[in-house]
Amino acid sequence: MPRILIIGASRGIGLELARQYRADQWEVVGTARDDAGLAKLSALGAKTLKLDATHADAPATLEKGLVKLDLDAAIFCAGVYGPRTQKIEPPEEREFDQVMRTNVLAAMRLLPVAAPAVARSKGKLAVISSRMASIGTRSAPTGWLYRASKAALNSVLKDLSLVLGPQGVTCVTFHPGWVKTDMGGAGADIDVATSAAGIRTTLAGVTSSQNGAFLNYDGTVIPW
Repeated sequence: MPRILIIGASRGIGLELARQYRADQWEVVGTARDDAGLAKLSALGAKTLKLDATHADAPATLEKGLVKLDLDAAIFCAGVYGPRTQKIEPPEEREFDQVMRTNVLAAMRLLPVAAPAVARSKGKLAVISSRMASIGTRSAPTGWLYRASKAALNSVLKDLSLVLGPQGVTCVTFHPGWVKTDMGGAGADIDVATSAAGIRTTLAGVTSSQNGAFLNYDGTVIPW
């Protein structure tokens, strides 16, 4: 049975990915910050790990939870939007810290912990980023703190791809689409099931030649 780690699996895209992978008979190891999130994952038949990705002890917690486990895939889904600015509005320090700790620092701490388990299976490693991170396609500064954090996350993924690619791991970063979640809102383009299904199909099909790529959920390439 193939096995996947989903970091940030208690809601939104992470939870739907867990549901779909379980429906396809994957073993899912899902992380959540609280008991309510763990209960949602347990109801799907997933193995659970209580973990707040922003805490300093999160890497040790994850390492303990992955002892003797090989991973065919790992997806980092944890993320927050932060202030919904429409123009260049300097964030408060607490807003900056929350967004950067969740979207960037957590990935830098946790993905290196998961990497050896993925490398043993020569599997796939992905992060959920956003098209808003793209500098090449950018035409507005809306949500500029979120944009900056996701651009930084893309950089983290690219660096991981340089190290893990030679070990047989294919690393990609995803724009999940504009999704009808708490973050995306009811007016978004696609539902969470469509996004998760696209991510799964695309991740299953990526090859080593696409290591380090920035992809839409449907597999099309997004400019950095």
